[in-house]
Amino acid sequence: MLDIAFLQGLGYLGVFLGGFFSTFLLFLPSPTFVLVILLSTTLNPLLLGIAGGLGAAIGEMIGYGIGYGFRYATESRYGKWMERAKNIINKYRPSVVIFVFAATPLPFDLVGLFCGTINYSRKKFFVATFSGKLVKYLLLAYAGHYGLSWALSLFAV
Repeated sequence: MLDIAFLQGLGYLGVFLGGFFSTFLLFLPSPTFVLVILLSTTLNPLLLGIAGGLGAAIGEMIGYGIGYGFRYATESRYGKWMERAKNIINKYRPSVVIFVFAATPLPFDLVGLFCGTINYSRKKFFVATFSGKLVKYLLLAYAGHYGLSWALSLFAV
């Protein structure tokens, strides 16, 4: 588990690393959103969103890479199925689906594995993932910046 106090001391780099490790560790959640919300009261929320989004997008490339490796391990047996799946997915604006999964708390690890398995474009996957993660972390940072500051001002003596 990530040590939030340690990452807080690192500031923007801590948020980047928190975003990276929260997505790098497939199917193991980490409290990076808490770190972003806490740091948003003292750091620039725009830079926090960028750092967290970039770290998370780079971390998601690990899942994509695992899926890509899985493709090679199973291509001789399931190659036709993977091509059919890729053709079907390409009809339904996959970048939008990737963006929505990245920007919400939906299970994104499965999307990365699947995209790697069907050999979806790495560049398109990264851009859609980064865009979604950026929106997610910006919303968290600005919500923490304005919401937490406002809530704390209510209890200030």
